[in-house]
Amino acid sequence: MKKTLLITVSMLLLLVVSIPNVKAQEWSTGLDIYSSYLWRGAKFGTGAAFQPGVEFSAGGFAIGAWGSYSTGSEEAAEADLYMGYGFDLGENASLSLTLTDYYFPGSDWTEGESHYFEPMVSLGVGAFTFTAAYMEGLGEDDPAIEGSNTTSDMYLEAAVSAGPVDIALGGGDGQYTDDGDFSICNIMVGTSKEVQISESFTLPVSGAVMLNPSTGGFHIAVGISL
Repeated sequence: MKKTLLITVSMLLLLVVSIPNVKAQEWSTGLDIYSSYLWRGAKFGTGAAFQPGVEFSAGGFAIGAWGSYSTGSEEAAEADLYMGYGFDLGENASLSLTLTDYYFPGSDWTEGESHYFEPMVSLGVGAFTFTAAYMEGLGEDDPAIEGSNTTSDMYLEAAVSAGPVDIALGGGDGQYTDDGDFSICNIMVGTSKEVQISESFTLPVSGAVMLNPSTGGFHIAVGISL
């Protein structure tokens, strides 16, 4: 597992240094603060979630790090690495490919017991976005090691933006559903707006309502972006 992680990190570094010298290179950083961490039909941790991110982009290529840290008694710590490339397919159409390394602190990062890799493809057509993702865990099937169980979970989603409202319908198996079989696991309606704080400063505010028909979970969250 350690060798697999080292090879993956080496590939990330190789891609970074091999990026052509394009003018559109940019570093960006930000922080989102949400009342709850909601993701693909599930709520993680308790209390508010602080979600920092750092990204380097050059043309259609992007590589970055993203995390989430809950403030409640049940912390849902997450620290991910990702890289991706976006393609312009013409008028109102795009294609993006992303590889994410999900890491959940609690074990040695170099050991790989809490790492999960996910390739994802997203197709945008007009106001619609179609996403397919497949998550594979690196851990061994050892119930004595927390977070080490191997996973092979699929997630499919169709989303549409209708003015200020975003609607998503997602289905998955494994971790996403109550019995592990493929079924609808995420029905989400969200919206966002810019709140005028002063003449020169606005604060992005977003909110979402999420239902998981498989588990029966229903959650509401709001957040701000800095």
